[in-house]
Amino acid sequence: MRISIADTIKDPSGVIAVFVTKGKTLSKSARDLDKRTGKALTRAIEASKFKGDKGQMLDVVAPAKVEAARVLLVGMGDAGELKTLTVENAAGSIIGRVKDIGPAAVSIMADDLDGCALEHDDFAAHLAYGANLKSYRFDKYFTKKGSNHKAPSLKRAVVVTESAKGVRAAYRPLDKIAQGAFFTRDLVSEPANVLYPESFAEECRKLESLGVEVEVLGEKEMGELGMGSLLGVGQGSARESQLVVMQWKGADEDSKGAPVAFVGKGVTFDTGGISLKPPGGMEMMKWDMGGAGAVTGLMKALAGRKAKLNVVGVIGLVENMPSSTAQRPGDVVTSMSGKTIEVINTDAEGRLVLADALHYTQDRFKPQFVINLATLTGAIITSLGNEYAGLFSNNDELSERLREAGEAEGEKVWRMPMGDAYDKMIKSGIADMKNVGSGGKAGSITAAQFLERFIIKDTPWAHLDIAGMAWTDSAKPTVPKGGTGYGVRLLNRLVADHYEG
Repeated sequence: MRISIADTIKDPSGVIAVFVTKGKTLSKSARDLDKRTGKALTRAIEASKFKGDKGQMLDVVAPAKVEAARVLLVGMGDAGELKTLTVENAAGSIIGRVKDIGPAAVSIMADDLDGCALEHDDFAAHLAYGANLKSYRFDKYFTKKGSNHKAPSLKRAVVVTESAKGVRAAYRPLDKIAQGAFFTRDLVSEPANVLYPESFAEECRKLESLGVEVEVLGEKEMGELGMGSLLGVGQGSARESQLVVMQWKGADEDSKGAPVAFVGKGVTFDTGGISLKPPGGMEMMKWDMGGAGAVTGLMKALAGRKAKLNVVGVIGLVENMPSSTAQRPGDVVTSMSGKTIEVINTDAEGRLVLADALHYTQDRFKPQFVINLATLTGAIITSLGNEYAGLFSNNDELSERLREAGEAEGEKVWRMPMGDAYDKMIKSGIADMKNVGSGGKAGSITAAQFLERFIIKDTPWAHLDIAGMAWTDSAKPTVPKGGTGYGVRLLNRLVADHYEG
């Protein structure tokens, strides 16, 4: 779908979307259309339960005296409470409503709303951003003939504004963030026979065209570094494990501060290894690389919009397969940090990958902070469902900044407890630690305690367990079904608000 910004309606026969605020207050464009149609909009409102509340919509089909196939009334709620997220969700909901109803175009009328504190250019730009985020589709494997796939009828969305030039300028960096989120969605959606460690690494190399420096370490290099924890996970697969290091150097030359660092779990397919998963739903384990996907999409977003800071993204890429060479329950591996790990369950593999990736990142780059993302535990879905990512951290300031960024972007986090009592649950009888807790309790927390053991002293750290957030089976206002791209918008906001410039 093409998203554009213009100063006039380009497709008058399509759908025209106009806004109504709480109390049935029509926007300027809605008032104009109401007058031209002989009060058709007012009559439709009075004949319905539509009040202009946030999330409400009302279709007026084929109104008289205008070319439009439909006028869509979009409730925005209290104009004084409007935030950019509300605006994005409204635009995404418009796209979701009209994409299959017939017309090829929708014009979204970006009128200033009485009482709204948002600047006009920001308001209109975030309408385009929300429409763009919702427009994403992953349909590359459908064939044109003999397929049950139905392409949407909607082809174009135009945000109509009297300040097109200014709105385009405000939208430009938002489009780069959307492209980063789309890159993550693409990676998460790819099947494992297409996206495996080596091919994922090649996808990362595409970021070099944006100025990102990309290094790829193979098993030989990781072996020389002593990454026994990561390498043990992939030793049952015919696919070679990889560690990808991405650097965006956007800070001013006279700025010599440490970079910020993001680390992602990239298990491109997770069978559970010898601790084999049950077959039901195993096909979804193609997205067990969601953390690595988020880090990669974030790097694309930051480089695309020329973020003014230095950023490191490190992803550990493995395939967890059962075979005669696979890691066994009871094996002991030595991590790059020198700490030893008793592997109790080979399906608790993501933390083994992250252990070495985290140590490598801190040891080499000495970052201001390190945040890791991982589809790490099913237990976090039991705890938080699909509404929040689990946040575990050793730093209150970093945690609060993540919480604020999540609320602003609609990619929410919920801080979970940690402590000595949980840490004791991963005590091993023959090694420095074991990779799962005792008794099957507090699975998400003991996983976080395991990761914390690889955080070098005084490094601010946060772990985001995104197992419930990387994929959705139900569409949301700016997220279609499938890969969500979770993490890109959240971390971009964190960086922009606190660490850039």
